[in-house]
Amino acid sequence: MNKDFSRNITFLRKERKLSQKQAAMELGVSQALLSHYEKGIRECSLDFVVKAADYYNVSCDYLLGKTADREYDISEPVKEKTSKKQSAAQIVNRRLIASMMNVIYDFAATAKNRKLDRTINNYFMIMLYRVFRRLYSANGENPPELFNVPKELYSGYAYAVMDKYYTDIGSMTDKDSAGYLSAFDHLITSPEQLAEEYPDSASEIFNVIQQAENSILKLKL
Repeated sequence: MNKDFSRNITFLRKERKLSQKQAAMELGVSQALLSHYEKGIRECSLDFVVKAADYYNVSCDYLLGKTADREYDISEPVKEKTSKKQSAAQIVNRRLIASMMNVIYDFAATAKNRKLDRTINNYFMIMLYRVFRRLYSANGENPPELFNVPKELYSGYAYAVMDKYYTDIGSMTDKDSAGYLSAFDHLITSPEQLAEEYPDSASEIFNVIQQAENSILKLKL
């Protein structure tokens, strides 16, 4: 691990006036191991870099000394690419989903909490993985080497991981939870405000809610 990483995690800990013992406990490592990381004696895993970035609310690039900006660098918009002609219904539904995800990330931005952001990202990643793998595997001729998790395990395990991330999101957004992010006290909205704040996509947002609830009600639970 480079010297910038060691220097930055030490600086951020001291900036927060945290003892090495307290930071180590909250990062899930021993004090001795954190001391080695801060001194550059030992290299840490990528998982620890991500965990430290979440903990100190900075980007991984900042920790690694690749940028002086603590926030994520979003320099280029993502361009949509497709190799297949999609139906009108597919295009419309993609817009519905994109509009709803935009609102979800706007709501999450209220908290300015990197752990929440990453948990939401992970939830969506697993959800997309499950659907992609199901479609990819529909043709048995497609090489299974793309995946490492065995076929008989991936669906159930992925669902369990999704449930774990959803529970983690709940712990940060449920006011009765010890992990509640008080910033959400300022997230005040209504259907009228959504229509005002998202004039170009409000109808799509309401459409997603309606379709989802129709599907739920059809189960007649």
